[in-house]
Amino acid sequence: MKRMIPIVLSMLAASASAFAQAPDQAAIDKALRAAPGNLGKDATVIKWKSDFTYDTLKKGTNRLVCYDKSGMPGQQPFMVECTSIANLDRAAQNLKFEAMGAQKQAMLDAAEKDGTRVKPEFGSVWYHLMGADAEHTRTHMTIAVPGATTKTLGLPETGAQGGVWIMNAGTTTAHIMTPGE
Repeated sequence: MKRMIPIVLSMLAASASAFAQAPDQAAIDKALRAAPGNLGKDATVIKWKSDFTYDTLKKGTNRLVCYDKSGMPGQQPFMVECTSIANLDRAAQNLKFEAMGAQKQAMLDAAEKDGTRVKPEFGSVWYHLMGADAEHTRTHMTIAVPGATTKTLGLPETGAQGGVWIMNAGTTTAHIMTPGE
């Protein structure tokens, strides 16, 4: 019987260890749902903390970072996002502003005006997968072009023509919108 106790204890410890890793793997898999297939396997995955810092759940080998924003202030019940790792400061600032609720737009406008708005990496892509739940989602993709205007890129500043266009032209939030997304 004395020999059985260490074996049982080691089996329990192994089971507990496997169970403890399962939530992280589920979180990683969920965040990676927003990644394009060819980039997801090598992407970094983070988990945002309440102070807008993050823990790394999976270190990647490319420049894509993915995370879950489901249910956070200003977000849909299911919301995962991937972007360039260079955009993490921008993403953290976005989360801070979104948590301000009704004050969000005023804070965004003030940061834009006083130059404290963090700029995204020019040409970086933001991949979003969002919806009411995991089974009812839609994708949305934008390309960051901070400061871009019709004059600088040659693209229209409205979607009236049906093609790609620059939303929020001339600001740090300027991005290329793609129709049908």
